[in-house]
Amino acid sequence: MNYRYLLFHKPYNVLSQFTDNSPEPDRRVTLKDYIPVPSVYPVGRLDHDSEGLMLLTNHGSLQHRLSDPKFEHPRTYWVQVEGLPTHESLQPLKTGLQIQNYRSRPAKASLLPAEPNLPPRNPPIRFRKNVPTAWLEITLIEGHNRQVRRMTAAIGFPTLRLVRAAIGHLRLEGLAPGQWRDLTAEELAPLLDRKPVQRKG
Repeated sequence: MNYRYLLFHKPYNVLSQFTDNSPEPDRRVTLKDYIPVPSVYPVGRLDHDSEGLMLLTNHGSLQHRLSDPKFEHPRTYWVQVEGLPTHESLQPLKTGLQIQNYRSRPAKASLLPAEPNLPPRNPPIRFRKNVPTAWLEITLIEGHNRQVRRMTAAIGFPTLRLVRAAIGHLRLEGLAPGQWRDLTAEELAPLLDRKPVQRKG
């Protein structure tokens, strides 16, 4: 079988699936509006109101392996939040915190020293002149529904904009919103050689 491995920069307000069951003319924009490659499917999802890097493939076993939590495949997000968190206020993200019916695994979380180099969002985020914002970098090894947004809300800093910047070693840089490309052989090799994480105890 001829396997395909694609990287895609999902724009804001695009469903991370190829079909939408909404009736016309309410049909929402989907991956089909951008990617003409047949029979590839996303590895994981991005909410319609999130942006950034997606990996798509028709390699079913790889898709399953990268989605299985036991492999602890990292995903990194740039998160614009309302307010100015301190390093101390990010500590619960690093140790894990209770969100609804689960406790998050420890995440990597840090303040970005400057706003990342991203194209403007369309439509732009809501702007409140008297409320400052900050950018965080958060890396997860799990993927619950709307997890990043719930994590930042739980520590008192609601998410305004959420961009997936990396999937493992794969990076968003070089892809404009709506663009896709095939992985290079060098990018693909570590994915095919991935081993489960062995935890002690």
